[in-house]
Amino acid sequence: MDQKEKKISKAIIQRLPRYYRYLGELMSIGVDRISSGDFSKLMGVTASQIRQDLNNFGGFGQQGYGYNVGNLYEEIGKILGIDRVHNIIVIGAGNFGKALAGYSDFEKRGFRIKALFDQDSEKVGKVYSGIETLPMERLKDYIKENNIEIAALTVPKDAAIELAVILKDTGIKGIWNFAHTDLEVPDSIVVENVHLSESIMRLSYNMKSRSEEA
Repeated sequence: MDQKEKKISKAIIQRLPRYYRYLGELMSIGVDRISSGDFSKLMGVTASQIRQDLNNFGGFGQQGYGYNVGNLYEEIGKILGIDRVHNIIVIGAGNFGKALAGYSDFEKRGFRIKALFDQDSEKVGKVYSGIETLPMERLKDYIKENNIEIAALTVPKDAAIELAVILKDTGIKGIWNFAHTDLEVPDSIVVENVHLSESIMRLSYNMKSRSEEA
């Protein structure tokens, strides 16, 4: 079955970036190949699970050899769509927005933050980590003129809802949403919601469970 016809589970999609990250670390220390068994120990995932995950995209391993680290890294990069550059803007030049702009690993992964946007006139014109803050009035034209694919929203809930309405007519392909709300957008736009409060509550639950097991 062609990959486009096959529905890949969310669990597999969530594991792929981890595979990619660990393969990158192996390459950085000069590892050329790795068995599924050794890879499983590194990942904390069973060898069977790794093989099942990768078989959804063709397998990539060889019996008795394992995986070529560089080739697998490249292939997973293609699967994740990070074998090319994606232009990003960050809307909201607060502390979190500025932190995103300063995170150098994004560009290493093919995500280039081109500009910050903010409605605060005191922030407009300022440069953070080499990225200029622009006024909201320029948002629509900037997206179209600079081939912006992704908008990261680091704004309050109400502002995010308003921005979703604005962004749907700009040709934006993806929204990375850090606001604590779900957005209604056309099917042509992919939304990735990042709820930090949910993440820390999962951490709290796991800490509690570990304590009760002790």
